[in-house]
Amino acid sequence: MFTGIVEEVGHVTSLRAKPQAMELTIACALILEDIKRGDSISINGVCLTVSTYDQHSFTVDVIPETVKSSTMSDLRTGARVNLERAMPANGRFGGHFVSGHVDGVGVIRTVNKESNAVTKTIELESSLMKYMMVKGSISVDGTSLTVFSVGKNTVAISLIPTTQEDSLLGEKGIGERVNIECDLLAKYTERIQQSDKPEMSRSWLAEHGF
Repeated sequence: MFTGIVEEVGHVTSLRAKPQAMELTIACALILEDIKRGDSISINGVCLTVSTYDQHSFTVDVIPETVKSSTMSDLRTGARVNLERAMPANGRFGGHFVSGHVDGVGVIRTVNKESNAVTKTIELESSLMKYMMVKGSISVDGTSLTVFSVGKNTVAISLIPTTQEDSLLGEKGIGERVNIECDLLAKYTERIQQSDKPEMSRSWLAEHGF
């Protein structure tokens, strides 16, 4: 589980393509302070598992399903990536519940600067729009953000100066793809509402004391 508060920007030092999969090695500093084999690291919002590491970098495997459903295939050697370690049980919860399980890919359509903020409109897959609401939460490339407006197939997010400086999202421009994770609570609520409900008959009501 993550919070969507990017801790560090690392860069890809090695990318080894496999049939429909890939292996990434990422150089960083802060993330390595307490790293262990098997740790979960959010890389541009994708939860991946550390397979090996050394003093300068760590390596993860990316399976075919993740390659298909995220922007991992866009990465190249030298690319910079947002990084966040899994949330410690005794840590502050600064963002929102982020699982690192990407729901889809969005495309940045507009970028506008207003005072100290940068607002970006992102086009989403139509299947994701039902989870969007004004003032709701969204994870974009692993960054926890608030939805400021909702269009037919778009949402607008606004980046404060800290987010512009500490994550890659401030650098991304029109036409670039981003990983999208919808609010986990919204998805659970939908699933509960879709679960099978008992048929309400006279016998069922009597059985339950009505």
